[in-house]
Amino acid sequence: MEEMEEAQGGEEERSMSVKDLLKMSLSSLWRRKLRTILTVLGVVIGTASIVVMISLGLGLNKASMEQIEQYGGLTTITVYSNEGGYGYYGGGMAVSVDGSSDSESQEPVRIDDAAIEQFKHMEHVEVASPVLSTWVLLRQGVWENSASIRGMSREALEKMDLDIAEGSLPEEGGELQFFYGNTVITDFYNSKTGQNPFYENYDYENQDNYTLADVDLMNSPMFVIFDTDAYYNSQYGGTDENGAPIPAPKKYMVPACGLMAGKPTEWGENANSILCDVEALKAQLKKVFKGKAIPGQPTSKSGKPYKEIYYNQAYIRVDDMNYVTEVQDQIRALGFQAESNVEWMNQVQEQSRSIQMALGGIGAVSLFVAAIGIANTMMMSIYERTKEIGIMKVLGCDMRAIRNMFLAEAGFIGLIGGTVGLMLSYGISAIINFVTKATYASGISYIPVVLVLLAMIFAVFMGMLAGLFPALRAMRLSALAAIRNE
Repeated sequence: MEEMEEAQGGEEERSMSVKDLLKMSLSSLWRRKLRTILTVLGVVIGTASIVVMISLGLGLNKASMEQIEQYGGLTTITVYSNEGGYGYYGGGMAVSVDGSSDSESQEPVRIDDAAIEQFKHMEHVEVASPVLSTWVLLRQGVWENSASIRGMSREALEKMDLDIAEGSLPEEGGELQFFYGNTVITDFYNSKTGQNPFYENYDYENQDNYTLADVDLMNSPMFVIFDTDAYYNSQYGGTDENGAPIPAPKKYMVPACGLMAGKPTEWGENANSILCDVEALKAQLKKVFKGKAIPGQPTSKSGKPYKEIYYNQAYIRVDDMNYVTEVQDQIRALGFQAESNVEWMNQVQEQSRSIQMALGGIGAVSLFVAAIGIANTMMMSIYERTKEIGIMKVLGCDMRAIRNMFLAEAGFIGLIGGTVGLMLSYGISAIINFVTKATYASGISYIPVVLVLLAMIFAVFMGMLAGLFPALRAMRLSALAAIRNE
């Protein structure tokens, strides 16, 4: 029992000695208030600099990731056909997809129902949907809109997590219905004057102040012209092979099934899309053109259309982003082009790391200068307290206690400076985000909890490291020489 009590007493003495050590360190710093404040100020500036600089890199990366999520996410792949070495991206533009100069000799690789089935049976593929796009002219009263409509499977539309403000997504296998994006209405113009009320009156400073065309997408009839070539030819005096005037094409009334949530000024991946069921769109195009070549569809060398309708793209959703590249490679091996945001993300993250290293290096210079200030302060403190150190040695004070006292002082300077520096960092970050909120809605400066903890640890560590040499110098002072010092 006596041995246990002695052990407990020894532990209590060690605890008190640590407490006394901290009190002595704080007391020493308080006696030299002006010097301490100036030294702490250097740490404050250094900590704030490095945190704000790194937060800018993190904020840019975060904003880029959010932008990528808006444009399809990280688990989606877009597949394009390969027309003899060229991929057609739905807008009529042909882009070279390989380095071969003999691209004309290559057989076209097009996306059809058989290709979609191949994609569906690939490992890790959750959804494989055809994407069929075509340009139409929407008309309601005097208002017109030349728009692209996009047909997809119901399963794919559900996986896209579209926010619905009114109505619902298109039904599978039913009549053709349109699901309108929230910015589609901004593209309607007056067919008589050619004026677009939204863009002509748009207030870029106050984005909530806008004028829209008098169009009711959900409740009023929308007339759709699918054969836009015939329409414009009939309007401007076009003639057929026999020289006869081209008649105006038939207009079809297509009802709306739903509207996407969001203001007309909120842009996103599908904000300007008009979506529909792909099978309903195929049936409508076959009905409209009746054996004629459908715009955007390939034809034979004689100019005749194929019986099968080929798709502009395929929408692939993978169950995990770690398998996106693997699935892409499988699709490319079949001769198709496959693009995903993973490649974009890798480029963004690589650029972000470079930016963070550059900005962090700039901030680290400030903290390094602050560390020199701490070392200078501690050296001056040793010169002023030489006699005090000598007396402590003569009285038998442990050398490690003397060293720890100076290390504690340097650590306190780093702790106080780091804490105030972090508070300043949050203030500067808030100002930066306020100024740049028009460009970056979520902010360009981002300070995560991990950065806060690392900054505090780094500030204290830098302080103690800067104080290490002065502390070792204090340990090596001769007791007798220190006592004689005036």
